[in-house]
Amino acid sequence: MPGQLFAPLAIAGLSHHTATVDKLESFRFPDESAFLARAKDRFRGALLLQTCNRIEIMVHGEASSLVSLLEEEGKDGYYLLSGTDALRHLLLLAAGMDSMIVGEDQILGQLKDALEAAREAGTVSPVLELSVNKAIHVGVEVRKQTQINRGAVSIGSAAVLLAEEQLGSLAGKHILVVGSGEMGMLVAQALAARQLTAIYVANRTYGRAEVLAKKIGGKAVRLDELRRYMILTDVVISCTSAPHPVIHCDVLREIMKGRCWPLDGQPRPLVLIDIAQPRDVEDGAGEIAGIHLFTIDNLRSISEKTLSSRKSEAGKARAFVEDELAHFIRLLNGKAADDTLALLHTWAESIRLRERDRAIGRLGNGDDRTREVVDDLTRALVNKILSDVTLSIRHSAEEGDLDAAEQLAAAITRGEKVCFHTPE
Repeated sequence: MPGQLFAPLAIAGLSHHTATVDKLESFRFPDESAFLARAKDRFRGALLLQTCNRIEIMVHGEASSLVSLLEEEGKDGYYLLSGTDALRHLLLLAAGMDSMIVGEDQILGQLKDALEAAREAGTVSPVLELSVNKAIHVGVEVRKQTQINRGAVSIGSAAVLLAEEQLGSLAGKHILVVGSGEMGMLVAQALAARQLTAIYVANRTYGRAEVLAKKIGGKAVRLDELRRYMILTDVVISCTSAPHPVIHCDVLREIMKGRCWPLDGQPRPLVLIDIAQPRDVEDGAGEIAGIHLFTIDNLRSISEKTLSSRKSEAGKARAFVEDELAHFIRLLNGKAADDTLALLHTWAESIRLRERDRAIGRLGNGDDRTREVVDDLTRALVNKILSDVTLSIRHSAEEGDLDAAEQLAAAITRGEKVCFHTPE
C-alpha cells in the first residue's frame, strides 16, 4: 500500500465520467495563459489540461488553495483529489485508464502539451515536472507491458464507429471532416480504412486541409464552400479548435432545403457528429428536420464496449500503476528533503567560507594558487563530512519519515537532540 506523500499536490476538474458536454463547456478556461498567470501567484507549480472530454488543474500546493482559486474563477461541481489520490489519478490518466476510450494514446501527447504550456507560462515546479514526466513514462510502459491499447480507438475513430452504426455501413458514402488538427487527422485516418466514395476535408487554413486530404486520398474544401459540400455528404464530423460554433442553425436550415429532391417532402437525412470542445455546432441544430446530431456524450456507448473487451488488460494495467505509484512516492518524498538539505548545506557553506578566509588571512598575502588550494580543501572536507548524513536524510524522507530527516539536520545545525522512534 503506497505511503504518505509529503509534497503537496492537488488535482481538481471535470471529465466525461460525470459531466455533460454543456458542463464541460461552461467549466473550460478560454484563455489558458491568463489562468496560469493567475495561478502562478498562489502555487509553486500549476498545470492546466484541457481536452475534448476533460478539464483538470494540477497544482504543486494545497488543495484548499486550489478550491479558493476555483471559487474566485466561478467554477463549481468539480472533483478534488490530493496527495496520493492525486498522484494515482495522474498515473491512471496517463495509462489511458481514465479516458472515455480506454487505452487511447492521445492523452500522452496532451499531457506533454500541457506541461510545455506551463513551462512557457513559468508555472512548472521541479515536483510538478517530475510528476508529469513520470506519469508519461508509466503510460508508455503500461502500453508496452499490457494490451490495454490493442485495437484501441480514439475519440476520432469512435466518431467514425458511431457514424457507421447510424448508417449500417459507410461503403459508398460521402463524408465531410471539418477541422484538420490532431482530432481531424484521427477521424480522417479512421475513415480512410472504409470503402467511401469520397472524403472531403474543410479547414479555416486551406493549406492544412490540402495536406490532410492528400494523406488520405481526399479532397480539400474551403470553409466558404462548406454549405455546398454539406448538401452532398451523408455524414459531417466536426472537430475544429475554434472557440465558437462554426456550423450555425440558419445555414443548416438552408442546407436541408438543398437536400430535398423536387418531388420529396422531406430532406435526405444528415448525420452530424460534433466532437469539438467547445462545440462546433450551434445549439438547436438537432431540432432541425432531417438532422441527426450527436456529440461526445453519445460516444459513451463506444467506450463501454471498448472497456468490456479489455477488462483483463485493465486489471493488469491497474496493478502495474499501483506498483509504480509506490516507487513514485518514494522518489517524490526524497525530493521533499531538498529544503532540509538546502538549509544544512547553506549552514555548512557559511562555516566553510568563514574558516577559509580566516586560514588565508593567517597565511598572509598568499598568491592565487594558495587561495585556490585552501578553497578546494575546505570545499572537499565539507562535502565528505556531509555525504553520509545527506544520504541518511534523503533515505529517511523516502521511507516516509520526514520528521527524522528534519531532526538529523537540526541536530547538526542547532545541536538539538534526536528522538528516535521506538518500534511498536
